[in-house]
Amino acid sequence: MKLDVNKRRYQDVAASLRDELAQGTYAIGDRLRTERQISEELGVSRSLVRDAMIMLEVEGLVDVRKGSGIYVRRLPESADDEGKGNDIGPFELLQARQLLESNIAGFAATVVTKADIVRMRELLDQERAELDAGGDAYMADELFHRQIAIATQNAVLVSAVDNLWGMRNRSRMWERLHDRVFDCGYRVKWLEDHQSILTALQCRDPQMARQAMWQHLENVRLTLLELSDVDDPAFDAYLFDADPLAAVREA
Repeated sequence: MKLDVNKRRYQDVAASLRDELAQGTYAIGDRLRTERQISEELGVSRSLVRDAMIMLEVEGLVDVRKGSGIYVRRLPESADDEGKGNDIGPFELLQARQLLESNIAGFAATVVTKADIVRMRELLDQERAELDAGGDAYMADELFHRQIAIATQNAVLVSAVDNLWGMRNRSRMWERLHDRVFDCGYRVKWLEDHQSILTALQCRDPQMARQAMWQHLENVRLTLLELSDVDDPAFDAYLFDADPLAAVREA
């Protein structure tokens, strides 16, 4: 079944494939159809399918083996199970990301390699090009944050970041909030934040990198707060609107 022509984001492609896996079409270890076959069936570009596969790979659902194909690594919960109270509030998730990713950025600044910096520059160029073309640049955004974790050379930290982004990508509440961002200039500001993070990493300054990442996610939080419906029962910003470590630092 082809996707709605008005919903051609890689998240929608990933959701379609995730639903297919949840319905038992494949078993663990099975090889999926090729990117070309999927793009033709869904009526989308191969680049969208490729980005969707990256998302599913980050979530641990598929294993992309170069020269061999795409294999099922894990089956998702059914759509019914996903809706049974396990959605994470966007502001709770942002608080967790601030605490984890800011410290990851600080650590990465001490061990980052030239290859890591080059890759981050490429991702920022990709993000900038997608925004200039009117896209949302979400995949480049996610990959930039992931590359910072990769720069730590610590697979556990990479897995932790993957898990946080996986929760974000599966969150219906997060998606509702981000649907309100597309026609705004916030993405350009967040790109500038990414550049500040990269500059700190290039300088190998842990404190600057930690603060740049913290401020970036704080800017995201404030933006989403402006766009939130405070009367929504799922609104959780009032629970997570303060720096949880402020009192510790002041002591």
